Amino acid sequence: MEEPLLSPDKNGARDGGRESDKLRSYEYVGRAGSIIPTAFLAGSQVSVDEIRSAASIPHSDPYPPSLHGALVSPPPSQSPSQPYAQDIIYQGGCYGDTREIGHEATRQILDEVEIRELLVDHVGHRCCWGSRPARTWKIHAVEDCNVYVGTLDTFIEEREIIIEREPYVSGNIDGTANGPELGIWELDLRSEFPVLFIPYQETRTRIPHSEAIDKCPDCTGRGHTVCTACNKDLEPGFYKENQMMHCPACFGRGLIAHTDGSDTKCLKCNGKGMLPCATCDSRGLIKCVTCMGGGSLLTRKVAVIRWKTLSTRKVSATSGAASVPDDVFHRAQGVQLCNTQAHQCTPAFFADSFFLNKFSSEVIAERAPVPHAARVICERHIISVVPVTRVTMAHHNRSFSFYIIGNGREVYLKDYPGRFCWGLCPCFEWLKS
Repeated sequence: MEEPLLSPDKNGARDGGRESDKLRSYEYVGRAGSIIPTAFLAGSQVSVDEIRSAASIPHSDPYPPSLHGALVSPPPSQSPSQPYAQDIIYQGGCYGDTREIGHEATRQILDEVEIRELLVDHVGHRCCWGSRPARTWKIHAVEDCNVYVGTLDTFIEEREIIIEREPYVSGNIDGTANGPELGIWELDLRSEFPVLFIPYQETRTRIPHSEAIDKCPDCTGRGHTVCTACNKDLEPGFYKENQMMHCPACFGRGLIAHTDGSDTKCLKCNGKGMLPCATCDSRGLIKCVTCMGGGSLLTRKVAVIRWKTLSTRKVSATSGAASVPDDVFHRAQGVQLCNTQAHQCTPAFFADSFFLNKFSSEVIAERAPVPHAARVICERHIISVVPVTRVTMAHHNRSFSFYIIGNGREVYLKDYPGRFCWGLCPCFEWLKS
């Protein structure tokens, strides 16, 4: 049976120098997004230029390395105004003896007073929940059931071409006479490139030398189309002028009938019973709305560039925490066991934990599929352990359990016995919003 990754030190005092050397490789533990000190890793530090060059390895077509001036995304503890670290760490090394991380690094040491305060505060923010069970029921059991969270973020750039059209009147155009048309992956977008691992960002830019003048497809270059109001029964492309329409006031009679049996001359059509077509004034043609009567369209190619992060998330929880939704663990603050970035991440290696090696491999194996029109810029692989404390409270023959999750001590409680509206109160929706 495998020894737990984070176990308390039962051997008493250890050699101070040896422990200090091993713990030094975990200086980044507990600081989300921090850089792993490469001096203690098996491998050399990789520069940003090397990572960008890795993105240029040809797949189906070239990917120029000079396109991107990527910045490493800021750690959560940094503000956006602070400069971002640009070191991307080699992620293939050994992470040392993880058992040397003290159990206190992830264990939540809570006494009964703190547990009740957290529960009472959580219940106090819920409408129609009574605090009596939280205040008076006996704490029957407190159990540590830490959860491992693995993520793989794949930052991609996707490009596609759309065609824009607008009426052409006159003037010069930026066509192939001014130079060769650039391919979509030849566009230099360094000035638009965002911070790595941003959830989504889109930009559009015109492709140089892609403009052209085309014949309007709606009017075939004539600048006008046949009026469908007075020439609707003719074959396409044919029309007749001076087509008249029945007067809607007298229905073509030229006279207006009255209730006393008399008739008067229709003033709308002046007694003729017919009127010119209101759409084209009986010309038979109307101006083309697509080219605005010019007969030509100016077409250009526009590149649509989307940067987005594809995320793969996986949770490994014990049976004691299996009832908690995975999203709760992903939101919680934990202790990072590894945080690596590379053009393509490979599974992390822990010298003493077959479970973590397998867990990391499973996360990597579930990598999100990349669209055909996209390129991978960088990946980030994180494995964290989230401290979870399960508390069981009992009163006579009744009991309920709740969880204290993460370093932020978030309370998750599903079946609380002190509810008075049975989940039907509309205030729950108000609290969620």
